Formats: sequence, structure tokens, C-alpha cells
Amino acid sequence: MNVGIVGCGVISATYLENLRDRYPWIHVAACTDAFEEKAQERAKAFAIRAVSYDEIMEAKDIDLILNLTNPQQHAAVSCDALSHGKHVYSEKPLALSVEEGKKMIDLSAKTGMKIGCAPDMFLGGGVQTLYSALRDGLIGDPVAATAGWSSRGHERWHTNPAFYYQPGGGPVLDLGPYYVTALVGAFGSVRRVAGMSRRTFETRTITAPCPLNGTQIPVDVDTHYQAVLEFENGAVVSLLLSFDLWTNSIPRIEIYGTEGTLIGPDPNTLEGSPMIRGRNDLSFRALSLVNEYTGNVRGLGLAQMCDAIEHGTEICASGELALHVLDVLLAVEKACHDGITVECTTGTKIPAMMYRL
Repeated sequence: MNVGIVGCGVISATYLENLRDRYPWIHVAACTDAFEEKAQERAKAFAIRAVSYDEIMEAKDIDLILNLTNPQQHAAVSCDALSHGKHVYSEKPLALSVEEGKKMIDLSAKTGMKIGCAPDMFLGGGVQTLYSALRDGLIGDPVAATAGWSSRGHERWHTNPAFYYQPGGGPVLDLGPYYVTALVGAFGSVRRVAGMSRRTFETRTITAPCPLNGTQIPVDVDTHYQAVLEFENGAVVSLLLSFDLWTNSIPRIEIYGTEGTLIGPDPNTLEGSPMIRGRNDLSFRALSLVNEYTGNVRGLGLAQMCDAIEHGTEICASGELALHVLDVLLAVEKACHDGITVECTTGTKIPAMMYRL
């Protein structure tokens, strides 16, 4: 599968490194960026060609567009790729509204081109082992779970973090996809959402070592969310997403069943092995991983998608899954902002297990 990259920001280097080193059967042919010098830099570093946006969309030797633009451009670029007869794999979120996401799914069906979407960390060994334990009934029927992520903000490390604090940013759409995708993969569709949020700081100061160090940026979104998700299978999940906390000691994901408890590795990093404590266990014990993908597996979803297209099998990190995750995340934002319970309008099936490509 020949791939063209649209968007040559920070994350593009990680994709290019992994596609070269971990998934070498995928060939990246070209890249483009609104800032030509960024595309030239990536092209030189990874021995690919830098082209214009129109050229990459028209290129006959490119089968799939890897959409690494900012969230505000995801829907437009993905729809453009589909309209040009190319499959598309997008960074998260799929779009910034459910309506945009549905338009993409409809266009995919019309053109016959496939959609995949990050995050793909749920395909790694840690989260897949959680799924295996759940499906094997090792903790009985799922009752509840906790999941979440927090930090004191991206301005401490990112060289240009302003977009994280603008509409389309914030912890829900930025980090929420990792945790909600992992949860949906475990339990299936979410029925409804409730919660509360706050905006702790009206401005942020960039402290990362960069030319913008010391610059103040406005905060136009809430930055701390605590939500409750009710799944169609009855599981009730507490979700924490925050840019306001220095640290916490709670597991990134923990699942409670009628016969025991599972603790998973962080769905954003996949370091470590899942732990289980059943009704007859005196302490937690580690589970053996069901696949070898651990640590930085970014690009695994794209690799699996290419394999699925070639063999006519199911795309795990699918557009339909990403659309439901987007629906849930926007429901979290609305529920917290408006102080109401929000019903989700989409659904998805639990994706197939990932063992080895």
C-alpha cells in the first residue's frame, strides 16, 4: 500500500519512523504541508518526495492518505481524499461534529474507499489482553470501570500549544479518544453521558524550551472534566480528563466485574502488563500479553487497515468506531457544559481482536 502524508507536524515524525522501522511493508511515497519547509524537512529526513496538496491528491501512485492535519481540517482533508479515490486514515478526532463524521462515512460508502482513524493504541498487547480476559469471563460480567488521564498542561512541553486551548482542543477531544476508544472496545456502544467540568485558568504560560517560552495564551475551552458514561451493556464508567492536575495515582483504566477486577496499562502509552485479581486471588497477578505490540505502536491501526483492505477483512480502527467515539466525546462536552444527561446518537460494534499482522 502506497501512502501519502498530509500534515508534517510533530506527530508525522513518529508515524514515519514507525512505518519505516515497525511496519516496513507500508511505503510512504510523498508528503505535503501548508508550510512547504515542513514537508521538505520530512522528505529529506525520510527519503520521500515533498509535493503540493493538489499533487498528493491527484497522484496515481498513492492509494491512501494519512491525514495528520490539525483537528479543524480533518473532515475536509479526509473527504477530499475519499473524493479523489483514495482510502484515508486520519489522526483523531475523526471530525469536530457528528454531522461531519457522518458525511465522511456516507462518502466512504459511496466511493468504496475505506476510512480508518486513530487512536490505534487499543490494538496493542496491553488493551487487547484486557479484552481477551473480558471475553473469556475471567472477571465475570462487567459492572463498572474507571478511566482517565491528567496533566498540568501541554504548555510545559509543546513548542506551540495554543490550539490545545481553543475550540476543537481541550482534554476531551485531545486525550479522550484514547480512553473512550479503549472502553468502547471493551463494552460496546455508550448509551448516555452526564458530568461536570471547569476552566481552572483563563490563561496559560508556555514554559517549554522554545522561542515562545514565556508567552501567555488564552484558554477558550474547559480544561477539567469528570463524566459518567452508561454503556448499552449496563456498565457504568467514571471518566477523568484534565489539563489542570499535577499528578494522580489512580490507574489509567480499571475494570470491575462480578468475579474480579482488571487493571490495564495506559491506553495512551501501553507500557506494562495488565493485572487481574479474581474472587479467589489474594493479590493482583500479571496476565500474559496476547500480542507483541507494546510501547509506541502508533501506526499499527494504519498497518492493520492496509492488511484488511488487501485481504478483505475487518478494519479494527474503523471510521464507524471513530464516529461513535466522537459522538461520546461531544456528548461529554455538552453534558458537562449544560448540566444535562446527553443521549448518544450513534452506535458501533466491538472491533475484532488484534493478534498479529
